[in-house]
Amino acid sequence: MRIAYPVETVRAAERELMARVPEGALMQRAAAGLAVVCAEVLGKVYGSRVVLLVGSGDNGGDALYAGARLARRGAGVSAVLLSPERVHGGGLAAFRAAGGRVAAREGVDGVARGLLRRADLVVDGIVGIGGKGGLRGPAPELVGAVRDLGTPVVAVDLPSGVDADSGVVDGQAVRADVTVTFGAYKPGLLIDPGREYAGVVRLVDIGLEMGEAGGGGEVEALQYADVASLLPMPTGESDKYRRGVVGIVAGSARYPGAAVLCVAGALRGGAGAVRYVGHAADAVIARFPETLVSAGPPSKAGRVQAWVVGPGLGDDAERLAEVVDADVPVLIDADGLRLADASAVRGRSAPTLLTPHAGEAAALLGVAREEVERGRLAAVRELAGRYGATVLLKGSTTLVAGRDGGAVRVNPTGTPWLATAGSGDVLSGLAGALLAAGLDAGDAGAVGAYLHGLAGRRAADGAPVGAHDVAEAVAGAWRDVRGD
Repeated sequence: MRIAYPVETVRAAERELMARVPEGALMQRAAAGLAVVCAEVLGKVYGSRVVLLVGSGDNGGDALYAGARLARRGAGVSAVLLSPERVHGGGLAAFRAAGGRVAAREGVDGVARGLLRRADLVVDGIVGIGGKGGLRGPAPELVGAVRDLGTPVVAVDLPSGVDADSGVVDGQAVRADVTVTFGAYKPGLLIDPGREYAGVVRLVDIGLEMGEAGGGGEVEALQYADVASLLPMPTGESDKYRRGVVGIVAGSARYPGAAVLCVAGALRGGAGAVRYVGHAADAVIARFPETLVSAGPPSKAGRVQAWVVGPGLGDDAERLAEVVDADVPVLIDADGLRLADASAVRGRSAPTLLTPHAGEAAALLGVAREEVERGRLAAVRELAGRYGATVLLKGSTTLVAGRDGGAVRVNPTGTPWLATAGSGDVLSGLAGALLAAGLDAGDAGAVGAYLHGLAGRRAADGAPVGAHDVAEAVAGAWRDVRGD
């Protein structure tokens, strides 16, 4: 599992380690790792031209020490000092001793632009993980020039202008091809919009012991092994009830396809059986004759281990309320989110999983959609606390937050081609099947999103894809994760 820690937790771990190692050792470790990655990006160090954008403090110091290493290997390295009066003294001395050239702030309009035009690589050492509130001074102008030139960029620890704890971007920010982060991942590297600016993230081990830092992980990203360990697998003693029966209340005369796609996700998600209650029974049976259909109400449909309610439901608040009253796990999506009573959701004793996209989350929170997209981490936490439920916030980075306020899961899979009608209905059925199989709401949401993202990649393969194609690709994604 990839774990990202908040800045204060990382700082505490750094202080603990610095008390046990020689002065400057951590910065030298960081600079060594940074120089290695820069060399990899360059391909050939000798004779290459590198420009360092150097701010104040340790972030600029890391860049200067790494620049000194590259200069000693024959690169022509120049440093543009954005805050000459606050530059890291030791780093600057080492850089000059290695033959590095310095351009002070006064040269930004002339010398710096000339250097950038000739550069083979730009190293972003403007602002570190403590930066807040966007770039200031000459930095935005330089960052804009780098973007326009298209020169490869390596960011030091975090792209300047990205908030380390949230991924929020205020104004101009560096778009890196590679970000070299030190000691531990930071949430802003895994969550959009920050993730989009980070490029490929490389972690350099500098010896931090995060388990002893006095804090837990802020954000977790599952990997194949984590998902494989959570996938429910049948045994010789399994029957449909042991595998999990999921009930689905979805679809309407206007939106029968939502029911079909939700059932498809549930069947491909390993449900032992699917019970369908709604107005699209004919369409569901025509596509999936194994579905157990009922005219309703949900309480008369038969035994289920979890319910999915909402996709294409229309205004059927009565059936939604009956499902919310059920004493089994419930996933609420789409129209169900619009109709659900917050106090009824908070009062449930069984697990609840809400799966809004940014627009639905904004409506639930009473804010603009742009506010949710700008601060996804804050939004998913606020929703989880407000509704007393686990919340899966769909989008460019899907986040899963539990009602207990613990670590937030961020989904690393997916493709922009998943932004298509019905894709969320497939995810609802898939996650609902995992709930019925016995996974808790957080695991069901995170594993469902992971498989859904992989299935989207497989189905699209770089081309447009329909939601039904995503559902059909879930089995292949499952096999990928299992290594079968």
